[in-house]
Amino acid sequence: MTAATLRRHVWVDGVVQGVFFRAATAEMADGLGLAGWVRNLADGRVEAVFEGPPESVDAAVAWCRRGPRRAVVERVEVAEEAAEGARGFRVIA
Repeated sequence: MTAATLRRHVWVDGVVQGVFFRAATAEMADGLGLAGWVRNLADGRVEAVFEGPPESVDAAVAWCRRGPRRAVVERVEVAEEAAEGARGFRVIA
């Protein structure tokens, strides 16, 4: 972890479950070299954490605002958090 490592906690609302949002998020995050995780919430939202270089974290948050092809993103909440030195990206069931 370097001083230039950012961590963002994201909640995505809309038609975001049952449209491969988690799998697409993991693929996108891996491609950007990010660490973190993504999971579905019981209330229908998707929750994710991205950690890595600022430009990659910003790109991941921007991607969440549109999501995969079949998603209909209505709202995205983003919280800044302290980097924790996460490694790898995983989908939480």
